[in-house]
Amino acid sequence: MKLGIATPVVTNVAGAPLEWEKDAGIEDIGRVAEVADRLGYHHMTCSEHIGMPSTESGRRGARYWDPLATFGYVAGRTKRIRFATMTLVLGYHHPLAIVKRYGTLDHVSAGRVILGVGVGSLKDEFDLLGAPFDDRGARGDDALKALRSALPSNEPAYQGEFYSFGGLTVDPCAVQPHMPIWVGGRTRRSLRRAVTLADGWCPYYVSIQTAADWLARFELPPDFEVVMPAEQPLDPAGNPEATQDTLRELADGGTTMLSARFVHHSLEHYLEQLHALIELHRETFGADARTQ
Repeated sequence: MKLGIATPVVTNVAGAPLEWEKDAGIEDIGRVAEVADRLGYHHMTCSEHIGMPSTESGRRGARYWDPLATFGYVAGRTKRIRFATMTLVLGYHHPLAIVKRYGTLDHVSAGRVILGVGVGSLKDEFDLLGAPFDDRGARGDDALKALRSALPSNEPAYQGEFYSFGGLTVDPCAVQPHMPIWVGGRTRRSLRRAVTLADGWCPYYVSIQTAADWLARFELPPDFEVVMPAEQPLDPAGNPEATQDTLRELADGGTTMLSARFVHHSLEHYLEQLHALIELHRETFGADARTQ
């Protein structure tokens, strides 16, 4: 089971109150990225919302740094850690806009981008952007097919139900010949979409027991990633035994990649937790956090 981090500062997950992060900035994110990179973490994340309705901010959080700008900065301060959008809402973007923007980021980062995508569920935000909501699932499927076709090509061509293009140049496109795509969601349909059209599944608000039950119903492709968060923030420095139990439970349930959130009260405490989790991972699995 590999280790990634749900990057601090960039969002207040599930509306959690911000403490030291409230006044933190890009320098703090850069320090986290440098330490995680040096320790061997596989990836860091950044979510996307354009505008959060005030009625939803208590449940979903109100802060969302833009992943493109954030990752563009930290790419210059790191060498190996990968950058996962968790998640881009497909309906908010034309596939070729994603190819151009994140293909450029793939160049900036020397091929370290992972596209985490989802179909979205916040109708008010769709309405704000003038994006169709009711057929977002079918549109998302078509967008995934279009992305897979277009990401590696400067002369993309695709004919689908909602998206069709050809006869144009998109330069740059992705550096990676096969940029990993992970599908987020909280339904079994999102897992089906991931197994059929992508390279991994990154559920949210899905317990490991439920995820394990759903995973058992599918024949997973080779190297398919199951990217799970722990249900509660981890405290590897303060409560290593409970953290090891969580690591084993996630691995036994089919998790191939942990997206770690921590108990943390300051930047230095967060960095301490990064070190402590790596040590516990080695004790538990005896392997590198990036490559196991």
